[in-house]
Amino acid sequence: MAVRTGVERLIAEPGLVGDGRLGLITNFTGVLPDLTPASVGLLDAGLQLTALFGPEHGLRGTAQAGASEAEGVDPDTELPVFDTYRRKGRELDDLFSGVDALLFDIQDIGTRFYTYIWTMYDCQQAAARLGKPFIVLDRPNPLGGVRVEGPVLEPGFESFVGRAPIPLRHGLTIGELALQLGTATVVEMEGWTRAGAVGVPWVPPSPNMPTRDTALVYPGTGLFEGTNLSEGRGTTRPFETIGAPYVDDRFIPALGELPGVVFRRTWFEPVFSKYAGQAVSGVQLHVVDQSVYEPVRTALVMLRTLRELYPDDFGLLPSLDKLWGSDSLRKALEAGDDPLDLLPAATTPAGWVRPGVLLYDGSL
Repeated sequence: MAVRTGVERLIAEPGLVGDGRLGLITNFTGVLPDLTPASVGLLDAGLQLTALFGPEHGLRGTAQAGASEAEGVDPDTELPVFDTYRRKGRELDDLFSGVDALLFDIQDIGTRFYTYIWTMYDCQQAAARLGKPFIVLDRPNPLGGVRVEGPVLEPGFESFVGRAPIPLRHGLTIGELALQLGTATVVEMEGWTRAGAVGVPWVPPSPNMPTRDTALVYPGTGLFEGTNLSEGRGTTRPFETIGAPYVDDRFIPALGELPGVVFRRTWFEPVFSKYAGQAVSGVQLHVVDQSVYEPVRTALVMLRTLRELYPDDFGLLPSLDKLWGSDSLRKALEAGDDPLDLLPAATTPAGWVRPGVLLYDGSL
């Protein structure tokens, strides 16, 4: 059975959200199976869309990490476009004053430090303050919904890459996560199973998330943003390619065999970000068996090996604490402890969510 997303269901059944002026929080990933923007389909179905709201990278995705696009008018729908990025509290409340309810349709990738879920969270909180319905049009989790990895974010380490205590790889769809984080109505998908295929066209959800392969490794290699290694930004394979000037041919043999992944030595020259314009060496991760590959564990083995091989060169950045969700990883690496000891026991989404919030629990 083909996957039918929440927005497809809403277009077929507009009455699911009632009447009133609707604001749509979306971007270029909010598309229909034929890649038509969902906003166009919703208008054609007779829904009263009155405004669009974009996240980090903007409605069209032209902005790099840490930026968004200018506000204006969307040429596809002739609707006004407002920017939600880095707005919170009263700023968001004022932004949503002209709508009666908010729809959310953005593709997530299943990792805590990917910011679209926190745009959703901030907008969800604004809707609650304003007493307006918040409706999530559900989409698949491209990492699947069977496995959870990594620690839960600890109090005191909240940021825009982690607002609330959820695991690093959370294992939920965007709709399930909305129910976990607050009050929402979810227009559920049809045909998606936790262990099944993604089932929708892959639209790169941000400039440095070009392929499904990138999404698979990101829960682990995203941590390298908190180190002095390049995480591959400024290359055609960000997060799949990791390196630094000091990495040599000892690295891959020292990693040993890890489940579901093989490493290829590579050389690259980032065109921006860390080591821009410099030739560096490192590895490319090739996931060969997604069913057994553990991105977070793999990244911790990589970090441990780098510390052991290159103690005078390997360095950590303050941002690592926010990415990991506590200071425990940084302290373990600085002390020479094994970071694998920090990993909680493997679990499924049912092992951490509040009872009753899972929508697609038949195959758990």
